[in-house]
Formats: sequence, structure tokens, C-alpha cells
Amino acid sequence: MMDRYSAPQGPLTGIRVIEFAAIGPAPFCAMLLSDMGADVVRIDRTLQDAFPDPVTNRGRAAVHLDLKSDAGRAAALDAIALADVLIEGYRPGAMERLGLGPDAALARNPRLIYGRMTGWGQTGPLADRAGHDINYIAITGALEEIGEAGGRPIPPLNLVGDFGGGALYLAFGIAAALVERERSGKGQVIDAAIVDGTASLLSMVSGTGSSGFPTGRGINGLGGGWPSYRTYRCKDGRYMAVGALEEQFWSALADALGLTDEEKKRRPADAQALIARMEAIFLTATQAQWSERLADIDGCVTPVLSLAEAPAHPHNRQRATYRTLDGIDHPQPAPRLSRTPGVIQGPAPRRGEGGAERLRAWGVTLP
Repeated sequence: MMDRYSAPQGPLTGIRVIEFAAIGPAPFCAMLLSDMGADVVRIDRTLQDAFPDPVTNRGRAAVHLDLKSDAGRAAALDAIALADVLIEGYRPGAMERLGLGPDAALARNPRLIYGRMTGWGQTGPLADRAGHDINYIAITGALEEIGEAGGRPIPPLNLVGDFGGGALYLAFGIAAALVERERSGKGQVIDAAIVDGTASLLSMVSGTGSSGFPTGRGINGLGGGWPSYRTYRCKDGRYMAVGALEEQFWSALADALGLTDEEKKRRPADAQALIARMEAIFLTATQAQWSERLADIDGCVTPVLSLAEAPAHPHNRQRATYRTLDGIDHPQPAPRLSRTPGVIQGPAPRRGEGGAERLRAWGVTLP
């Protein structure tokens, strides 16, 4: 077990972040900033955590403020005045109704980077509607591409929308705005909409589709339509992932599987026949046996592991991809910087834990 707390380090050391408690992409973005050294204080509106998450809530302090009271709003504005970044994940207009919207915040702190995380964005006919990851990726075309041919669309957890199209784009926008602030001396507002980010994530699929690359559920080559890029069930019910797109990798894998020269054609006229042939081959051995047999083959094939198994994989273990903290496996900060690497600063705080002390250290007077 490693120490619970680490001194902040990374390229964002010294950057102060105010996070208004939410769920999903907003706290994940705050975790990313904390991992890279930012000093993050979360403002909790209640003392009850409706969605506790010991991983994405890690590495910051928390303080409880009654934002509907004059004293609570004043304390929040005092903290904002001393912060570099603000993150909020409420529906459009919620922060304005609290008196903490961009106009009020930037009036107190013109250098503030005000990050707004929503699903639909600050404008548009759906801006005021509720939604979740599955809804956002549905209207961008992403969900239609995922799943087996003839089957229903399969939501890929909430990775594509909340975290890929949402949190990562907000973090990128914050980083870009911090760089621009060095030139202008001015802050700005970031409208990070999951629909916008997801559409951006689909750039390659959209681009290759316009060039004749097959798209559609179960047809898209990267969605399982090609025999050389899909998962195969093994004798024990576990799966192997095959990603042998390029000819040299496909040739190496095909040889190891004993395919004929005709079967080695990566995209034959009857792809389904080759898929069926490969399914039959993989069913002859267990996942562990296939992993051993193909270990030395440069054919882009790996076992499909569970979340519990992933930290023990030799590659992940050698790179220390995970860190155990309070009995929980945490993914380490990513990406890895050569000179100013990030670090997990500590476990997730309980509601209202440690934030008052942190804000007082900033110079904020609390009620």
C-alpha cells in the first residue's frame, strides 16, 4: 500500500481550481487537472454524496457551502476571485440563478477560465432538456455505429460521450485557455458540450465514410465488420480481441491460426464465412491457451480482461499503470510527462472534507 497523500506535482502545479460538485464528466475533468498538479477544491451544496466515486473524486479537498444563502455565495465568489479555473456541470442558467454565472465570476476575476460542462451545450433547442451519455451519442451518429449487424445499438458504457466527448474536451479547452491567458492576460468561458465533443471524436469515421469506407452497425470495419477486427469467443467462454488491420499483422495471425491462402484475404467477398471459420478456430482452446500460443505473434491479438484482471496483466504491472490506494486500484495519471509527471494527490474526500482549510490557505474568509 502506497501513502494516501502525495505532494502535488506536474505541469499544473500552482493552478487553483474551483469545482462545483456534480457527477460524471465534470468530476472526471477535475481529477485529470488534479493528477497534473492542480490545487482543486470542490464546493458541495449538500453534505450527502448521492453518487460516491472513490476514483474520479480523488485528489482534491471539499467544502460545504449553502449557495442559496448570501454568506455562502459571498464565500464562493471570494474563492472564485482567487482561482484560475472554475468547473461546473449544471444545466444552463443554474449558475446564473445562484449569482455565480460567468458575468459575476469574471467581474470578480477577469483572468478566470470558466469551464461549463453540459450534454447539449449552452444553446440549442435541447439545451434545457435532461439527458445522459446514451442520448448525446445517439444524436451524433456514434451509437448507430456500435453493435452487431442486425442487432440493437450497444451503449459503450459512458466512455464515448461523458468522458471522451465531454471531460477530455473540457480539459483540453482549459489547457488551451490557460496558454492563451499567458498572452492576453484574460480569462474566458468554455462551452464544453458532449454532443460537440462526440461529433469531433467521430472525425475519422466521418472522414473515411465520405471516402467510401463502410459505415453502419456491424458493417464498419472498426466496429466488428471485418474478420480481422473483432472479438472471438474461446472454449471457456472468455474472449480474444483481434485487431490485425495491416497486412503484415493479419498475415502473422492467419498463419498462426492455420488459415488457407484463400482465407488469408483480409476482406473476402464473403466476410461472414471467414468470421465463422475464425469463430470455430478460437472455440477449440481457452483464452489462457490462446494467450500463450499467440504470445510471440506480432498479430495484434490480446485477451479481453475484466476490470479486476487488468492491473495484474504483465504489461500494466511493469508500467505501473495502476496504483492501489485504500484497497482500490486507481489508474495512474495519464499521459506521462518526461520532466513534470503528474501524481495522484490523495483519496477522494468525504463531503465537505478539507476544503475549508484549503480555502483559508488561499486567503478566503468562510462563514
